[in-house]
Amino acid sequence: MSRAILPARRAAQTFEFDCRGLRYTATLGRHADGQAAELFLSCHKQSSPADTDARDAAILISFALQHGATIDALANAMSRDAHGAPQGLAGAALDAMAATIAKDDAE
Repeated sequence: MSRAILPARRAAQTFEFDCRGLRYTATLGRHADGQAAELFLSCHKQSSPADTDARDAAILISFALQHGATIDALANAMSRDAHGAPQGLAGAALDAMAATIAKDDAE
């Protein structure tokens, strides 16, 4: 599948979540139809390895979304503990994205 080209201006929503005791800020960009299109992530510890990991994870998630992957498919592929909780940053970010979208859809 080819990459979906995003318009210069698009709807976006910012939210926060925690992972491994660190606070992250996420901005979810959407296509005109409301589907997730991209993710920007940053850690409250700027210029730290965790912040670099956050930015890199967001690039990979965005690339996958723009090539047709769904949040659910990506989230289901992430490492999880015995209770289904994500074990890493990418899984936590995807779960937070899904929860944010579900909350919006319910309103």
